[in-house]
Amino acid sequence: MGTPDFAVPSLKALIENGYEVAGVFCQPDRPKGRGHKLAACPVKEAAMAAGIPVFQPERIKREEGVAQLRALAPDLCVTAAFGQLLSQEILDIPPLGTINVHSSLLPRHRGSAPINWSILMGETVTGVTTMFTDKGMDTGDMLMRREIPIGARETAGELSDRLAVLGAELLVETLRALTAGTLVRTPQNPDEATYEPKLDKELGRIDWGKTAREIDCLVRGVTPWPGAFTTAGEQTVKVFEVVPRTERPAGAPGEIVSADSRRGLVVSCGDCDLELTQIQMPGAKRMNARDYLRGHNIDTGICLGKA
Repeated sequence: MGTPDFAVPSLKALIENGYEVAGVFCQPDRPKGRGHKLAACPVKEAAMAAGIPVFQPERIKREEGVAQLRALAPDLCVTAAFGQLLSQEILDIPPLGTINVHSSLLPRHRGSAPINWSILMGETVTGVTTMFTDKGMDTGDMLMRREIPIGARETAGELSDRLAVLGAELLVETLRALTAGTLVRTPQNPDEATYEPKLDKELGRIDWGKTAREIDCLVRGVTPWPGAFTTAGEQTVKVFEVVPRTERPAGAPGEIVSADSRRGLVVSCGDCDLELTQIQMPGAKRMNARDYLRGHNIDTGICLGKA
């Protein structure tokens, strides 16, 4: 059971290591792109390429989903970024239980966006945890954990790609221990647990009064989605990459203090100046800010983020 790119390596690892995948459950096809045509999710595409039956109930815990899963008679279920909570009725179907591949070092960062929040909160280490699923939100017993450092310039999208591969490796290791009878269950300590909310587009709004590191973590943590942005008057400017400067702020928070191709697009924030290196102006494509400034003028002295 999985939906986005993060879950694909886990599915492929099951297939490549000789596990019989009886079926794949994923979210229904959703409208995508400018034409809003229905598009299959990455897990569905991978399953179809492997000739595995695909099931897409709107809610797996409803009668349709329960009946579909029960008909497959699985020994074990595996979930990775599935996007739906499983009912106790679902959890009771596989006799060996349900193992989840979760992209954080539980019990920290329970919830639907652990990769993003680890960057948003300025952490330098994260990882993957395999766990037995219960009916709570990432509250089940932990099985195995593996940690990796977060790169200083790494975005949530880049980190997700690395954790997806790590998660697939840890899943196979977990299943081998399950087969060997050596798998150890470790209850989570609820006093150490954190839970962060779902992402929304407003989260990406830059507060120029914050420190350069906080803004940098925000930009990296919401890239590629929901994306960081600021406003210049009534226009919205998307921001994909920033680089903190060492000098103290030359202007008020949000004030553009430099805007030329030699010095770059530099904005003051709470503790120093910050260069916006990758941007997308209204009606333009994403590009290097200095390249944009070679053909366009941006006035200094105006404050971003103010109406």
